[in-house]
Amino acid sequence: MAGATLDRLLGEPKRWHPLVGFGRVAGWVEARANRNGGARLAGLLAWSLVVLPPVLLAGFLCTLPLGWLLHPLLLCFALGGRALEEHGERVADDLAAGNLAAAREHVGWMVSRDTAALDETGVAKAAVESLLENGNDAVFGALFWFFLLGGPGALLFRLANTLDAMWGYRNERFYYFGAAAARFDDVLNYLPARLTALTYALFGKTLRALACWRAQAPQWDSPNAGPVMSAGAGALQVALGGAAIYHGKLEVRPSLGEGRPPQAADIARALALVQRGMRLWLIVALVLGLLAALFLPGVPRA
Repeated sequence: MAGATLDRLLGEPKRWHPLVGFGRVAGWVEARANRNGGARLAGLLAWSLVVLPPVLLAGFLCTLPLGWLLHPLLLCFALGGRALEEHGERVADDLAAGNLAAAREHVGWMVSRDTAALDETGVAKAAVESLLENGNDAVFGALFWFFLLGGPGALLFRLANTLDAMWGYRNERFYYFGAAAARFDDVLNYLPARLTALTYALFGKTLRALACWRAQAPQWDSPNAGPVMSAGAGALQVALGGAAIYHGKLEVRPSLGEGRPPQAADIARALALVQRGMRLWLIVALVLGLLAALFLPGVPRA
């Protein structure tokens, strides 16, 4: 698929990243709309103002002559497969070189927890958790919505996911204002997250992954991260979750998976789950597209 190939070749732009511009616009809107903790209606209107215009514009442009060329570009924008790989490999290389300080710094680029005091196991755990969760957010979720709605669908998913990361906090500032961003992300992620969990189970210890998903996912705060991370941890046979420090406060999270704590080598194993799953999804999409072209020639395709 052209969009996935572009992501593999180009990765995320080092300068002038469109998401950086989107984030600045979202920050500007939030600063003016979120007064004294905001309200749910203000958050819904702000979400609509930031997300819907670019998605609708993309949908309109895709209907124009040569608009089909925009679909792979939008998918490339929405995918973060190569960036995810680069982040994970950087941390794994730091640990392999015995450079714990660099590993702490670089894993801090991937997670929101405090990383300054992490030991090697803590760094490996943070990296594996981030790779598993972002495998859904940066790869499979975007692919799912692209398969359903083409480039505009992938764009919708990526922008909604970005706003959830910016506004979807349960703190005083965003509890009400960010509720719409969090809920839209939950809805858009519901099916992709469960397909991601199945994908992880398929390419790891399948029965253990399914058992961990069934028993542990309901205990996790997020209705979508729970299935993804519990299945991924079970597939890898490692223990994730537990205590972590966020913004100076210790949080004890439910346990995920079974087995030993993660090691540096498990970062590559987590990446492999994502990469193999992505190849499977693309192959299935290609086969289904070919079958549709053969047997349903009148059906328009993105």
